[in-house]
Amino acid sequence: MTTLTSSPPQPPPRQEAEPEFRPPRYRRPLGIGRDTAVHYAVLALLALFVLAPIVPTLIQSIRSVPLYESGGVFTLDGYRSLFTDAGFGQVVWNTLLFASLTTFLSLVIAVPMAVVVVRTRLPGGRLIAGAMQWPFFISSLILGFGWIIMYGPAGFVSTQFREVFGGVPWNLYSIPGMAVTEAVALAPIAYVFCANALRQSDASLESAAQVCGAGPLRILGQVIIPMLRPPMVYSSILVFSMSVETLSVPLLYGQPVGIDVFSTFLYRNGLQSVNPDYSVLGAASVVILCVTVSLVAVQAKLLKDAARFVSVRGKATRPRPLDLGWLKWVSVTVILCYVVFGALVPILGLVFRSFTLIFTPLRNPFDFLTTKNYETITAYDSYVQSIWNSITVAGVGAVLISVLAVFAVMVSRRSTFRYARTIEYLALIPQSVPGIIIGIGFFWAFAYAPFGLDSLLPGTLAALIVAFGLRALPSAFGSVAPSTLQIGTELDNAARVAGADWVTTFFRVLRALITPAFVGAMILTFVIMLKEYSPAVFLSSADNNVMGTTMLELWAQGSTGSVAALATIQIAITATFVALAGLLMRGKHHA
Repeated sequence: MTTLTSSPPQPPPRQEAEPEFRPPRYRRPLGIGRDTAVHYAVLALLALFVLAPIVPTLIQSIRSVPLYESGGVFTLDGYRSLFTDAGFGQVVWNTLLFASLTTFLSLVIAVPMAVVVVRTRLPGGRLIAGAMQWPFFISSLILGFGWIIMYGPAGFVSTQFREVFGGVPWNLYSIPGMAVTEAVALAPIAYVFCANALRQSDASLESAAQVCGAGPLRILGQVIIPMLRPPMVYSSILVFSMSVETLSVPLLYGQPVGIDVFSTFLYRNGLQSVNPDYSVLGAASVVILCVTVSLVAVQAKLLKDAARFVSVRGKATRPRPLDLGWLKWVSVTVILCYVVFGALVPILGLVFRSFTLIFTPLRNPFDFLTTKNYETITAYDSYVQSIWNSITVAGVGAVLISVLAVFAVMVSRRSTFRYARTIEYLALIPQSVPGIIIGIGFFWAFAYAPFGLDSLLPGTLAALIVAFGLRALPSAFGSVAPSTLQIGTELDNAARVAGADWVTTFFRVLRALITPAFVGAMILTFVIMLKEYSPAVFLSSADNNVMGTTMLELWAQGSTGSVAALATIQIAITATFVALAGLLMRGKHHA
């Protein structure tokens, strides 16, 4: 008999002890963490960046001598002289009339077109939606040149119209003429705001109106357009502010006939004056600054109750485009008139003018085709240098400002920094500071700068990068900020639980997620800085002009063909860059 015995129990296999998790440790020199150091560094940089042109302007307005001169006393004589000047009241009236008319025309153009393109069945709707934004990529200075060449008193269209009908019903050199041209340039801004709001809104209200028997026109008038009040308020105040500070169109149209607005008043009394009164110049700058800042405050007040316009809820419905019937062809015709006659004809006329010696319907322009205008540009080193200066300023500035905007967004939106809200305000304040005041302010700031910077910065490309970058900072911040709303905070929390500080969380987790938005901000900033020129009026030197200031000089000399050639080069650079950027960003809809 075999006896079965059980084997002795075996000990369980020995398991290797799991390594103990040790969170990373970071040095804290002087008891300050590196995340706190970065936060305060961003705050200090933005404060210096934004306040540098504003503080000297305020001081100069109450100082009897220029800032770069010793002595002097604090006085209000600048304000007294400004408001007792017999011509300043007319300047104020002209500015208000011009800005109000421009704002009204921009909304008249943009709001109906946004509603028709987004909410109705429109033939070629996608192409029309893209064409509505074309004028944004073109400087209002270039658009003004194109309008003068085509619709001015001696313009190609005006001359042809006068030959056929005996006269022209428009006068470009007037406040309405200025307003129409500026409205064509600024209408894409209002269009984008309204179109984006319509794309994001819920269409259930429209469906309910259809169930109740409302027709397309009644739905448009009583449901869709009233819901657009927030973007209409925001865009109207933004357009009004930009109209108050714009220099190009008032300078081209108003100066020849003696029509002064705020910007041309500063230009005439600051740059063109033999002995400028800097106290008066500072006082006028402060007045304009107060007006634009007040407009931003009014905007915030009006939009305080914007929550009652919210229509995007948890349960969304797919919008069903409205059918306007035969009115859709009227809509297409109106939109094409805006695009063709407002932007396409002036730009094509400007390009064609760059290849001709004489451009008039009284003589066949094809008999005068030439490349002499471009040869003139390439023959002078200063003109060629202005092209490279614009590209350099826009390229370097786009990278630097986009990086600053990313850090400003991350600190203000993704940190517990106690002054996070202040950083956001500092990043958005420059949108209410006119470009010509930025130029004047930095002119005084650089002249008063310590540590020898007063002799290093003025008249350099670095000064232009700083001034142009301040103008583009709010746009870069606004381009990056929405993308942070799409990134869940649980990613930040997971990194913090693992022991990562704010800096590590940003570089190891968030940086890759916001890279498309960063690239988009660089594209937008490059376009804005390439077409910018107003701060350079006071900051550039003979060796550091940009394309905008060079075109103004050539226009003042009567070299229309050279202006057209340089403008065409700028349009070509912008179009090439936007096209390449579009190819690189194709498919990245979250950018």
